[in-house]
Amino acid sequence: MMRTRPLKVALLGCGVVGSEVARIMTTHAEDLAARIGAPVELAGVAVRRPGRVREGIAPELVTTDAAALAAREDIDVVVEVIGGIEPARTLINTAFEHGASVVTANKALLAEDGPALHEAAEKHGVDLYYEAAAAAAIPLVRPLRESLAGDKVNRVLGIVNGTTNFILDRMDSTGAGYSEALDEATALGYAEADPTADVEGFDAAAKAAILAGIAFHTRVRLDDVHREGLTEVTAADIASARRMGCTVKLLAICERAADGRSVTARVHPAMIPLTHPLASVREAYNAVFVEAEAAGQLMFYGPGAGGAPTASAVLGDLVAVCRNRLAGARGPGESAYAQLPVSPMGEVVTRYHISLDVADKPGVLAQCATVFAEHGVSIDTVRQQGMDGPGDGASLVVVTHRASDAALSATVEALRRLDTVRGVASTMRVEGE
Repeated sequence: MMRTRPLKVALLGCGVVGSEVARIMTTHAEDLAARIGAPVELAGVAVRRPGRVREGIAPELVTTDAAALAAREDIDVVVEVIGGIEPARTLINTAFEHGASVVTANKALLAEDGPALHEAAEKHGVDLYYEAAAAAAIPLVRPLRESLAGDKVNRVLGIVNGTTNFILDRMDSTGAGYSEALDEATALGYAEADPTADVEGFDAAAKAAILAGIAFHTRVRLDDVHREGLTEVTAADIASARRMGCTVKLLAICERAADGRSVTARVHPAMIPLTHPLASVREAYNAVFVEAEAAGQLMFYGPGAGGAPTASAVLGDLVAVCRNRLAGARGPGESAYAQLPVSPMGEVVTRYHISLDVADKPGVLAQCATVFAEHGVSIDTVRQQGMDGPGDGASLVVVTHRASDAALSATVEALRRLDTVRGVASTMRVEGE
């Protein structure tokens, strides 16, 4: 039997994502009601610019008073798609205090203040759902939090930002430089006018914090995530990766230590073998590779951004939260029982690809090899070739075996101090093997 009284939904934000949420709620109203067991009603939409035409939304539903909408006692679920830290944090807490559950796509807020939001939701006996915050339409939060709850996840490795993947894909497939590829991404609408959050890795780092917290049942904040962007990646780096049978991706990597006593979370460009499933992820698509003890290797793939894909994840959460409301129950809350510490980047074990400009004379390779040995870093392969143009320089490319990131960084700094090393052209981690 379907309940006749509708569940009332307040929508905070009506931009690219919010407008799609409203559209789907309207056009799929009957299907949503059948899936939930009760009709859902869009009871109010908070916006900043009320004069803007919003197709399919009744004008009387539109308000600029988001705080009043979030505080309405008749609201069952608040959907927050404003983004940013404030006023989103205050509005979500207001919703909790007035008995409403919350569905949000706000990765920045969850990475910054997730534990406090979870505590507030639990205190008031309501739900906090955020599938869309991790990778838009790609289901990741629910599989990690529910489907793999009985398993032990050891690693989450993924491409979680479509803008950066588009840029690197263009650099790889066309030979374009970073600036040229960024200009194309901007022209096609993949990059914002200010692309800093994407190209400097802030967006991916927020997602890494969320995924690591869920996967390892511990609290991981944005400040715990080591972050490097892709602005320093050059066409030469891409070409060098090709010669190794690799490609370059901006990766979010969350790992459990081998002894199980700590975790790490990081975002940075890395070379991965062309045989790895993530190497084939092209254009603005996202993919996440999960390694679990019993389930083995799982890969989740799809569009990681955009209005409709993100709205799809929001509506999935809305259905789940509404079902919980009808049942008088709550869904899974924060699972941070493990309380594992987050280790610094220096303790991460990885490999390096190092490109050096050196003097082209006898003994240079031996000097460099000595530096690696002094820092306990083993060399896997070495490639040396003369450089085009005048002078007696040469290019020396070294790929290491696995070592701590601290040892590898110290090795690079020591190489810079050698008289025979004219410069370190680039360093990049090698992952996915």
